[in-house]
Amino acid sequence: MHASSLSFRLAVLFVIAGMAMGIGMAATQNHALMPAHAHLNLLGWVSLFLFGIYYERRPALDVSRLAMIQVVLWSIGTVVLTVAVSAIHLGYQAADPVAALASLIVLAAMILFAYFVFRPARDVAHGRAAHLTPAE
Repeated sequence: MHASSLSFRLAVLFVIAGMAMGIGMAATQNHALMPAHAHLNLLGWVSLFLFGIYYERRPALDVSRLAMIQVVLWSIGTVVLTVAVSAIHLGYQAADPVAALASLIVLAAMILFAYFVFRPARDVAHGRAAHLTPAE
């Protein structure tokens, strides 16, 4: 599996979970989990989908083990952070250090992604060119 495929698949799972969370809040008229809902949708759906597009446009990077590690690290951090933020907003302050650790995991994954974005072009292995088709 490529990093882009994993990113897209996980993004869809995260948005389904985020939508279910939003529907649950609306049905119960209890919006206490709104911050966790926002984290899940922005980190899980938006960011992962954007990572997938970036990786798909860079085929050599898309098949790299390091890109896959970045996606997995980001996803684990997102799940743990969402759960911890939910717990905090439900009154479990003991989840604060867990949220802090998860934030650092997400930050590490973003620093790894920044490395991919900012590294010199000469360091990027050239793979097959992305296949683009004109819009009809």
